[in-house]
Amino acid sequence: MRILTLDEVPSHSWPYQSAAPRGGTQTVWFPLLRGTVDALPDEVSALLVLSDLQGVAPHALQDGAVALLGEVLADELAILGELGELPPPGTIGVVLAGDLYSDVNANVRGASGDVRAVWRAFAEHFRWVVGVAGNHDTFGGAREQARFQQRPGIHLLDGDVVDLEGLRVGGVGGIIGNADKPGRRDETEHLRQLGTTLRESPEVLVLHQGPDVEGTRLRGSPVIRECVSAREGLLVVCGHAHWVTPLATLPGGVQVLNVDSRAVLLERARASA
Repeated sequence: MRILTLDEVPSHSWPYQSAAPRGGTQTVWFPLLRGTVDALPDEVSALLVLSDLQGVAPHALQDGAVALLGEVLADELAILGELGELPPPGTIGVVLAGDLYSDVNANVRGASGDVRAVWRAFAEHFRWVVGVAGNHDTFGGAREQARFQQRPGIHLLDGDVVDLEGLRVGGVGGIIGNADKPGRRDETEHLRQLGTTLRESPEVLVLHQGPDVEGTRLRGSPVIRECVSAREGLLVVCGHAHWVTPLATLPGGVQVLNVDSRAVLLERARASA
């Protein structure tokens, strides 16, 4: 799969509360960019790709009660589809690249917690949901996570690949780091998981921690870049480290789409007349 176009100006944006860098809470805007890809499964009109939804917002469908940003976005985006401003939600596949939690007051940076409600909110409206855990995401205890992963339409990946109507999507969650801390693996194990996934030839690879782009300020992992750069035709989706420019192409032709704190809707390009 290859991204052909990507708008620079958001088509929609939503205000939300997020933890400020120096303490307290700040109001920021969550943007939706639109783009096109060369191919999608026949019954899928678009992919909705998001990550790092670390904030809260009033939920209009819950009398204004504060909810996780991802829960609010799932409903807001579905409504736009029902109004015809986006494709119908039942034809859109959702890709989540991790870190979907915020504490209720949105004043703790790097808070960790249960994100199953966000996944369920997207699964309720959209065709299917696939993705990985971020280093701040939890899914309940072991039994709860196992039950969650058995829910229809939900595909939480970590070192594996799933075929979704002919689209092969692989994923590796977490980040490289001290394995004694949640959401982290040592470099050797993380790269082993990544290698196992790549051997199954995914078309889309979902990572929480993505590659860097050498010679730029687009931050990420050099060793992950080395692992994925030779996979011609691969689209890597990631978050974790924010990029001002969301799309980059590695020297070998691999595209990297960074969706940290943004959503991107990728629709099938229309055939030229």
